[in-house]
Amino acid sequence: MRGGIICALLTVCLAATGRTVPAVMYVDDTAGSDAAEGLTPDRAWKTLDRVNREPLIPGDRVLFRRGGVWRGQLVPRSGTNGAAVTYGAYGTGAKPVLQGSVARDRREEWVCLHPGIWATPVYEPEALDQLADLKDSRWSLHAEASARAHLSRREEDGRGFNRVVCDAPGSARNHIQLWGTELDGFPSPVLLRLRVRSSIPFRLDEVEALLNRPPYTRTRSGHVRSALIGKEWRTVEAVLYETATGSGAHLHLSLGEKIPAGAVFDFEPLGLWRLRPETRHAPIPCDVGILLLDHGVEWGVKKWRPEDLVNRLDYWYDGEGQRVVLVCETNPAVRYASIELALTRTIVLQANCRDVTYEGLAVRYGGAHGFGGSRTQRITIRQCDLSWIGGGLQDWRKRKGGERFPVRYGNAIEFWNGAEDHVVESNRIWEIYDAALTNQGHGDDSRQMRIRYRHNVIWNAEYSFEFWNRPETARSEHILFEYNTCVDAGSGWAHKQRPDPNGAHLMFYLNSSATTNVVIRNNLFVGTTEVCMRMENDWRGGLSMRNNLYWPGDKPFLRWLGKTFFEAGGFTRYQRELALDSNSLLAEPKFMNPAARDYRLCPDSPGARLATDGGPVGARW
Repeated sequence: MRGGIICALLTVCLAATGRTVPAVMYVDDTAGSDAAEGLTPDRAWKTLDRVNREPLIPGDRVLFRRGGVWRGQLVPRSGTNGAAVTYGAYGTGAKPVLQGSVARDRREEWVCLHPGIWATPVYEPEALDQLADLKDSRWSLHAEASARAHLSRREEDGRGFNRVVCDAPGSARNHIQLWGTELDGFPSPVLLRLRVRSSIPFRLDEVEALLNRPPYTRTRSGHVRSALIGKEWRTVEAVLYETATGSGAHLHLSLGEKIPAGAVFDFEPLGLWRLRPETRHAPIPCDVGILLLDHGVEWGVKKWRPEDLVNRLDYWYDGEGQRVVLVCETNPAVRYASIELALTRTIVLQANCRDVTYEGLAVRYGGAHGFGGSRTQRITIRQCDLSWIGGGLQDWRKRKGGERFPVRYGNAIEFWNGAEDHVVESNRIWEIYDAALTNQGHGDDSRQMRIRYRHNVIWNAEYSFEFWNRPETARSEHILFEYNTCVDAGSGWAHKQRPDPNGAHLMFYLNSSATTNVVIRNNLFVGTTEVCMRMENDWRGGLSMRNNLYWPGDKPFLRWLGKTFFEAGGFTRYQRELALDSNSLLAEPKFMNPAARDYRLCPDSPGARLATDGGPVGARW
């Protein structure tokens, strides 16, 4: 059956392109044109939008001009086994950059609110013609975990509306979900208007468009303006921006943990309106994970309320005004030559993709993931640079006492849920909010199979490698992490502004999946703010560790099962009691030129002959 599906998809791709022979497409950010055919460097395409529109066929190659920079999101096309679609580089110079930020480095893009406080301009959307009437559209309710709610259709004064009665809100935003009409074929952005009221006031912060099937990709999102919902009917607006491509997405409201227990929430979608294009100051359409100044010379510290803007370079994203507010002694565009706002979007969104190769690209300045997506097969990421990733808002959660708190996120390369037959090799990765490399999942069908990470050089990520998978019905098999150089876990831009600073090279959160043959060998783990390794539960039956070199400095080597710490002096006790890391060593390495990020071992360094083949541990390039 699977082979039949692949053949059918291949037939559709070939029919869409009219080609049967793979081709090479060229993309040039300066001299290219989206009206060009793209088949030669002098007839190159120009934008990521043009690349994303092309129905590529297996074996095609898309090459970006070295030295170029493309802002936005790459949505790759799938190849077939043995005929991958490749995204790479041509020409000479620096690696082509895929960049997930917007620039705000012109003086006129900042206004002074009062001395020492600057902001990008407030966005005031202007509605034009109505595109769709959504009154009387059909909605459904999904509740899970401990949440209890039901949906009904009501009428009042001759006007229909939907009513949600909440008995228990649950503890996460997805515990109560409302699904509405399909939202395909509309421009971006588009204005949504809703009529709302609630017997118990609460804030409705966001409206989305989601696929109502795995992987549940969010294709649009928007903040609700004047989001507090009270007892009287009022109309609220949300400007919905496209966050990913995909058809079949539905309007979606997440009410879990937001709506109070006992609340009666009434709502009626009114319609969608076209917006007048903003020609002077474009709005900032989503949360900003990193405020990056002069390409990392300095950076902002994210705050969640305007009253928390106290110290220099504190910043706050105002979702309603779609602007950033920053503490700075003068106009930021006078003080800094470059100001980049990393948007909370995955830069390379490869959900449901298979047989894709990325070579020689630079992926940077994104507030979500660098590479991300679920249900992927045969992905290769090779010789790429990934930097300054993560820090955006994932969601708001509640503590046991009812206090809401924000959760930030962002990994350089993440394989989520279904992930099979991947290779990640010879990449450089630095300044990452969460993990440089990770495969993780949560779901009965989460299969993490045959994934190889090798010869990568990592520094200043909170975690170098993070792994977990659950529940018990999930499967994790043949995960290989070898010949990687991992330096200074937790020493990056994000560590001091995290609510949970916990730098670790190997972060093994709760893993309850059926796990076999996870191998950690021939690696170099040096420097950490907390521990070299953290393991939350005991799944040693599926884990093999050997021939690694560790140097935690003055920090503990291991945090075991949440409570027990093994200090550096107890390394041999750790080896003996836990039966892990045979032939491994705890010693301070000698690097060739660490100031230049050359972390190769000197010939006389500990670990220079420690690997299973008798050579040096760590990346060999």
